[in-house]
Amino acid sequence: MLDTLKKLFGQAEPPLPEVTERQWSRVEAGLPFLDHLSEADRARLRGMALEFIAQKEWHGAQGLELTPDIQLSIALQACLPVLNLGLDSYRGWVGVIVYPGDFVIPRKQMTEDGVVHEFDDEVAGEAWENGPVLLSWFDHPEDAGGMNVVLHEFAHKLDMLNGPPDGLPPLHEGMNRQAWVDAIEPAYRDFCARVDDGEDTFIDPYAAEHPAEFFAVTSEVFFEAPDLLQAEYPAVYEQLRQFYRQDPAAALR
Repeated sequence: MLDTLKKLFGQAEPPLPEVTERQWSRVEAGLPFLDHLSEADRARLRGMALEFIAQKEWHGAQGLELTPDIQLSIALQACLPVLNLGLDSYRGWVGVIVYPGDFVIPRKQMTEDGVVHEFDDEVAGEAWENGPVLLSWFDHPEDAGGMNVVLHEFAHKLDMLNGPPDGLPPLHEGMNRQAWVDAIEPAYRDFCARVDDGEDTFIDPYAAEHPAEFFAVTSEVFFEAPDLLQAEYPAVYEQLRQFYRQDPAAALR
C-alpha cells in the first residue's frame, strides 16, 4: 500500500548505496558469525542491508564520522535477525544514532515515597519504543566487553512490536505462547540463580537483569554462538529458532 501511494504521489524510493565486492568482504570479515550463511542467504542479507541503510536516517553523534563501512556493518547485523521476517519488522521508526563508544543518558527515577533522583546512566546502546536506536561503535570489537550491541538493541526493537519490552515479542502463526513461556521462564530463573551464585557464565550475566534483557542477550548468543546456547538451554534455542525462522546451529554443523 505504501509503495502504491509513493508511486501515485511521485515520491521516489531512496537510492541504494553502491558497494563493491571488496568493501563487502572487508566489512564481513569483522562479522565472522555470518560465515554460516549460504551464498543465497548472504546475497539476500546484503540486499536487505542496502535497503535498511536507504530507509533509515543515520546520525553520527559526538563527532563520530559515520563511514560507509560503519553503516554496512551495522546494517548487516541489524538485518540478520529479520532475514526471514522482512524489513517491515522495523517499521514505524527511522533513526539510527551512533556514538563513538559508550555514552551517557540522563535519567530520572522516582522512589516509592515520591522522591525524584537524577543520575547519568552510562550505556552501550538503547532502543526507544517508536523512536530511534542508539548504538555505540567500537573500532576494536573487544572494547565492547563481549556484547554485540547491534544484535542486542534490534532484538529489543522486535520485542517492542507489541508494546514495552518484556521478553515476549509477537509470536508468529504456528508458535505457541505457552510453549514460549514454558521454555523461557525456567531458563531465566535458572540463569538468575547461577548469576546470584557467582558462577562465571558463558552467557552475559546482564541477561539476568530482566526478562527483556534475557531475550536480547540470548538472541545475541543465538546468532553468534548458537551451538553453545543450544547446549545450555535447548528449549530457549528452539523457541528462538521458531521466532527468527533460522537454525544457525544446524548451519554450523
